Amino acid sequence: MTKKTLLAPAVLLGTSALLLTGCASSGSPAASSDGPSASSAASADTGHRITLTHDGGLLVLDQDLQVVGEHRIDGFTRVNPAGDDRHVMVTVPEGFRVLDTAAGTSGKSALTDVTFPADTGGHVVVHGDRTALFADGSGDVTTFDTAALTSAVGSGELPEVDTTESEEAHHGVAIELEDGTLLTTIGTEESRSGVRALDASGEETARSEECPDVHGEGAVADEVAVFGCTDGALVYRDGAFEKIDAPTDYGRTGNLFTTESSSIAVGDHNDDPDSEGYLLDQIALIDAVSGEYRVADMPDGVGFTFRDLARGPGDSAVALGSDGALHVFDEETGEPLETFPVIDGWEGPAEWQDAHPALKVVDDVAYVTDPSERTVTAVDLTTGDVVATSDRLPGVPNEIAVV
Repeated sequence: MTKKTLLAPAVLLGTSALLLTGCASSGSPAASSDGPSASSAASADTGHRITLTHDGGLLVLDQDLQVVGEHRIDGFTRVNPAGDDRHVMVTVPEGFRVLDTAAGTSGKSALTDVTFPADTGGHVVVHGDRTALFADGSGDVTTFDTAALTSAVGSGELPEVDTTESEEAHHGVAIELEDGTLLTTIGTEESRSGVRALDASGEETARSEECPDVHGEGAVADEVAVFGCTDGALVYRDGAFEKIDAPTDYGRTGNLFTTESSSIAVGDHNDDPDSEGYLLDQIALIDAVSGEYRVADMPDGVGFTFRDLARGPGDSAVALGSDGALHVFDEETGEPLETFPVIDGWEGPAEWQDAHPALKVVDDVAYVTDPSERTVTAVDLTTGDVVATSDRLPGVPNEIAVV
């Protein structure tokens, strides 16, 4: 069922702390403040803004990696771009709280009181001109026109939203295609099995339950959607689902990275159901058109985590390895193309929430966090040159979002 809702300003649900299940997050909002760095270094530049989480708050950096905003939030939380090149969704117990990375003419950041209500907020997915928010605690999907966010938040309100209910609450994800089709996962609190397609009126038009432990999503060229499974990938094209099998009986892909110009989805790959820890050493290259599923190997002894994959120049695959280097692969063949040393080597986290190096790539610039040094480094992936490195940050960087 889908219903349209115009939410009141700064809606807060007052739910209990979020459960740390899979990729869900927790934290509690507090007062927002711009610290001394913000008042001295704030600018109205139009370059990238980098949002970092740390234990106790958020940091906002400008394109020169100078701190232009500090905001207090208790505990572990997650951040995702809202899709409008300005705002970031901060996952808090009440739902998805909006961070304005460049509020007003001063260019300072502001942690607004505007919150999309959600019971155990989880994934944020931006596609085309729509943003989808998934609430793990209820299974509700909230979608809205991305472009409407700036003016709505400026008025202290939320934009008009569509709310779609899942069959049962679960750790899920949804993506809305340009024709209004909503693809949303199927699952329960105990397991996840697949994806269903709903038309613009909320009627189910297709479903597949051939994607065990479905996790990770993206849309490749020509609006073909791809979802990760423990035995391959599930593809939605032309109104129907089809399965792409992994090259091994067990072949889990949990995070996917796509571009609008390529038919290939890049993901993490794990062929060992008994593996321990969070370091992986294989990259999935899934062609949603040809159905080919290739695997690229990291160098011997080098791993990465779910935070360390991205797409680079020419639709290449980029991984931040545990050796501290950026490794660039050809998306079609899986052949290594470049290696750019950036930070010192590091070990995998004991728990997935623990701070460890993370990677985001925007406009061919790779942003790499280094928790041990409390820095962020920007690298031009076309040359391998370091563009900038931040000063030592006031907190240990954990999650990162770039707008």
